[in-house]
Amino acid sequence: MDNAQLLIMALLLGSMAATVPVFIALFFTGLAGLTLVVGIDPRIVIEILYRSMDKFALIVVLFFVLCGNIMTTGSIVQKLIKTANVLVGFLPGGLAMAGILACGFFGAISGSTVATVVAIGGFMIPALIEHGYDEQFSVGVMTTAPILGVIIPPSIAMILYAMITTDSLEALFLTGFIPGFMIMLAMSLYAWIFCRNHGMERRPRPKVGESLAVLRESIWALLLPVIIFGGIYSGIFTANEAAIVACVYAFFVELCIHRDMKVKDVKKVIVSSAATSASLLVIVAGASVFGEYLTFEQIPEHIANAVVSNFHSPWSFLLVVNVLLLFVGMFMDIISATIILTPIFLPLLAEFNIDTLHFGLIMTLNLGIGYCTPPLGVSLFISGAVANRSMLYVARAVMPFLLIQIAILLLLTFWPDPVLLLPRLFFGYGQ
Repeated sequence: MDNAQLLIMALLLGSMAATVPVFIALFFTGLAGLTLVVGIDPRIVIEILYRSMDKFALIVVLFFVLCGNIMTTGSIVQKLIKTANVLVGFLPGGLAMAGILACGFFGAISGSTVATVVAIGGFMIPALIEHGYDEQFSVGVMTTAPILGVIIPPSIAMILYAMITTDSLEALFLTGFIPGFMIMLAMSLYAWIFCRNHGMERRPRPKVGESLAVLRESIWALLLPVIIFGGIYSGIFTANEAAIVACVYAFFVELCIHRDMKVKDVKKVIVSSAATSASLLVIVAGASVFGEYLTFEQIPEHIANAVVSNFHSPWSFLLVVNVLLLFVGMFMDIISATIILTPIFLPLLAEFNIDTLHFGLIMTLNLGIGYCTPPLGVSLFISGAVANRSMLYVARAVMPFLLIQIAILLLLTFWPDPVLLLPRLFFGYGQ
C-alpha cells in the first residue's frame, strides 16, 4: 500500500479507537479515500449509498428483527424457556442447560446475538442466581450461549455474507445447524460437570402430565421455527418470504392466541424494529462506501497477492484468519466486519480452494465470539447491567465458555464435513 492508502487506513483505525460510531468512521474515511485519493466526484457517493441499501436480500434482515421484537414483547420467549426447562431442567445443571437450549430455540427465530442476550439472558441470569447457581457461572453461561443467535439460522450475519458472496442463502443457513448443536452440547456438558461437582440445586423431574401441559401451552411458539425452516426447505417459500410469514404468524399468535401483546403494543414494536433496522442499514451504507474505496484501490487484490506469496497451505491461512477475526471481533461489530472483510477474503478463498460456505460459518462463529470479548463486546455490557457487575467481572466469567467455543471453532476450521454435511444432503452441494 502507498502512503495515501496507509493514511486512510490509519484514519479509520484512529476513528474507531477514538470511539467514533462505526458507521460514521466507515463513511467519512471511505468518502475521504474516494474523493481525495481516488479523485471521483463526491456525488457518486450518493449513488453508492442508495445502491448499498437497495437490495432485496436486506428485507429478510428487517423482518427477522421485527419477529424477534414481537417475541420479546409477547410471551413466546417465556414459553420457549419453560419448554427448555421441562426438557432438561431436572438434570444436574439443568436450569443452565435450559438457558442454553432456550438460546438455541430463540436463535432459530431471531437471527441476532444481542436480541438473544437481552431476551434470554435478561430472564435467566436472575433465575439461575435465585435457584442457588454460582453467580459467576450463571453470568458466564448466559453471556456466551446467545452466540447461537448468529450460528443457528436465520442469522443476520449469514444473510449479509450470502448477499456479498452470492452463495445460496438456504444452503448457508444449513451450515449453522450442526455447529450450533455442537456448541449447545459442549456447553451443556460443561454445565452438567460443573454443577454436579459444586452440588448446585437439582430440580425434581417433572411429571408426565406437567410436561405435556407445558408442551401444549408452548406448541404455538414451538411451531414458529418449524414453519420457518419447513417452509424454506420444502420449497413452499423463500428465505425472504419466510421472514414475512414468521412476522405475520408471531403477530397472530401473540395478539389472538396468547393475548399477551395488546393492539397498543404493535406501534411500539414496529417503531423499535424500525430503529434497530435503521441502525443496521446505516452500518451497511457506511461500510459500502468504505468497501467501494477498497475496490477502487484494488486493496483486496493486493492483500490476496501478499498473503498467497507468504502462505502456501490453506490450513496455515485459515489459522491466521481465525486469529485475525478473533482480534477484529474484539473491536468491531459483526455486521460491519462481515461487510468490510468478506470482499477482502473472497479472492483468497479461490486461491486456496476453500469452500465459501465453510468459510462463511467460520467467519460468523469467529465474529460471534467477539460479542463476548473485551473491550467492546456488547454481550459483556448487557450481562453486566443485568447482574449489576463490572465488565471485568463478566469477562472473567465467560472465559471457560469462550475456550469451549474456540475449541469447536478450531475443530470446524480443520474438519469442514460437519459444516457442509447438510448442504450436501439437501442440495447436493459440492458433488
